[in-house]
Amino acid sequence: MLKLIPMAAAVLFAVGSPAFSQTATQVPTSLSPGTEAVGVPGCHFGEKIDSTTADDAAKFAQAAGYTSVTGLKKSCDNNWHGQAMLNGAPVNVMITPDGRVVQEGS
Repeated sequence: MLKLIPMAAAVLFAVGSPAFSQTATQVPTSLSPGTEAVGVPGCHFGEKIDSTTADDAAKFAQAAGYTSVTGLKKSCDNNWHGQAMLNGAPVNVMITPDGRVVQEGS
């Protein structure tokens, strides 16, 4: 009986392990040092994402007159998207890596 357990484990590992299977939706997270591949649907494989941070984006928005900058997330368009206040009204913002701030929506 002891001989069957290691063999059964080997069969399960080789045949039924979903952790080692790869599907069309899985992409590597990096190709080489300094190059990031985006693994998000709608992003281009191997797209270079810059190194700006959410803190950088918030500082750009604050310098443009926005306050209470929250919810910043980097999108595969290489821009930061989030919410902020402008003149007391809530707005959605997009912040480019070079610091340009654009209101989104109406």
